[in-house]
Amino acid sequence: MLRAEAPCGVILFARNIRDPAQLAELIAGLRRVLPPGAVLMVDQEGGRVARLRPPHWRAHPPAAALHSVRAAWLTGALIGLDCAAAGFDVVAAPVLDLAIPGASAAIGDRALAEEPVAVARLGRAFAAGLLAAGVQPVGKHAPGHGRARVDSHFQLPLVEANRLEADLLPFALNADLPWAMSAHIVYPAWDRALPATLSPTVIATIIRGRIGFDGVLVSDDLAMKALSGTPADLARQALAAGCDVACYCSGDFGPTADLLVRCPQLTDAARVRLNAARIMSARRRLPLDGAALAAERDRLAA
Repeated sequence: MLRAEAPCGVILFARNIRDPAQLAELIAGLRRVLPPGAVLMVDQEGGRVARLRPPHWRAHPPAAALHSVRAAWLTGALIGLDCAAAGFDVVAAPVLDLAIPGASAAIGDRALAEEPVAVARLGRAFAAGLLAAGVQPVGKHAPGHGRARVDSHFQLPLVEANRLEADLLPFALNADLPWAMSAHIVYPAWDRALPATLSPTVIATIIRGRIGFDGVLVSDDLAMKALSGTPADLARQALAAGCDVACYCSGDFGPTADLLVRCPQLTDAARVRLNAARIMSARRRLPLDGAALAAERDRLAA
């Protein structure tokens, strides 16, 4: 399937990962069939969102436990080292959503803080750590998931607030990140009908416009129950709305094959953005001593 209809890349989940030897064999096999430049992505935020776990990989704290810029950078760097060594080049982190009391626990301790400038500073440090390790970070979930009162994995959230400047600020202050992920949320202040992932208005006016993001925009998982429709139709809608990449993560062979057949090719603009993201991670990479960084983080947490 991947040979016949080559995707932009592949995202792996815990169901795909057993131990380092098995993962290395899987990634080598994927690289043999994927085109040059295809990305390999993983959700590795720390805390409860972690696909690489002990005993084979380091444990990492949730975002809410990162109270200093240095702790955020160290955690980003350590996660990046784990992921780069495993063969990944894109990590779906950091979360730039606000921690909103009373909102859905879907974000919860995945958020760095309540105050938007603090989220922006800590998120930038986390992303810088990932880049230092040679992987590309993904700021999520634009234009802000923090106020959602239901979990978009299961329902379509509606954020009815009219003043969302605070929610946009962490994304605006990190608009130079190489990747961002869209939110499956309806914001009636901007589009009364369509969730951000499928809304040309939200993507053009808010994410590309007010936030000023010009990197690779990837949809959140199109298999989430917030959205209705066939995966292929949703992918076409997301790309037509302005996403560069459509992400479908069910692992179901039939719908995935249908999506790949029917999905449009990458646009020229998307190819330029993907190449810029690769260049950024190559230029920002640093020689890092993982053991020393882990020891420093342990001292900070003590």
